Amino acid sequence: MPDGLVDADLSLPRPKPGKRIIDVVVAAVLLILATPLLIVVAALVAAGLGRPVLFRQCRAGLHGQPFELVKFRTMRPPNLSLGLLGDRDRLTPLGRWLRATSLDELPTLWNVLRGDMSLVGPRPLLPEYLSRYSPRQARRHEVRPGVTGLAQVRGRNSLSWEEKLEFDVRYVDSHNLRVDLSILAATVRTVLRREGINAAGSATAPEFLGTPPRRPAPTQRDRTPA
Repeated sequence: MPDGLVDADLSLPRPKPGKRIIDVVVAAVLLILATPLLIVVAALVAAGLGRPVLFRQCRAGLHGQPFELVKFRTMRPPNLSLGLLGDRDRLTPLGRWLRATSLDELPTLWNVLRGDMSLVGPRPLLPEYLSRYSPRQARRHEVRPGVTGLAQVRGRNSLSWEEKLEFDVRYVDSHNLRVDLSILAATVRTVLRREGINAAGSATAPEFLGTPPRRPAPTQRDRTPA
C-alpha cells in the first residue's frame, strides 16, 4: 500500500458535512475556553522540558494522506550519552501527568479546526504503518482520524493492536451523531479514571509491526498421522 492511499479517487467515501460543521464549532469553542489552560500547560512544559513546547509529528490522515499532528511535548529528546533512548527513560513526571490527564492533546484541537482531524475517529498513527495494515485494518482511513475514538473508550493502550484496529473499523461502519456523542461522554469518564494510559510493560504503546496472517485450519488429511 502506498504512503498515501489516494490523491483524488471519487469512489472513496466522503466525510459527512454535518460532522465537519460540528467539529469546527466545538473545536473553536473549546480552544477559546481552554486558552488560559493552554497558556499554563505551555509554561509548565517550557519550564520542565524547555523549548520547543509543542511536539510535531507526521501522521496518516483521511485516505492515508499525511499531516502534521501537534501536541504538547511530554518527553525529553533522545540522548545517547545520558541514556535517554526509550520512551520509559525519556518520559518525565510532568509528561506522565499530561498523558494521564490527556492535557497533552489540547493542541490537537487546532488539527480539528484545520480539517486534518475530527473530534471522534480512529487515532492518527504513523505513515509507516500504512503498509502493515491488512485490507480490513486499512479501512480505518476512510474517515478523518480523531482526538478520541471507539478504541480509546474500550481500553485505550491496554488493548492489543489487533483489538484497537478492529474497533477503528467498527467505528467506520457504524458512526453517526449519536455514536460520536456517546464516545465523547465515555472519553470524559476514561480520562477521569485514567484508564489504559499505557500498554502493559511499556511507557506508552509498542510499535505496530503488522498482524501475522492466520494459518489455515488443518484438514482431515493434516490430522491423519503418517
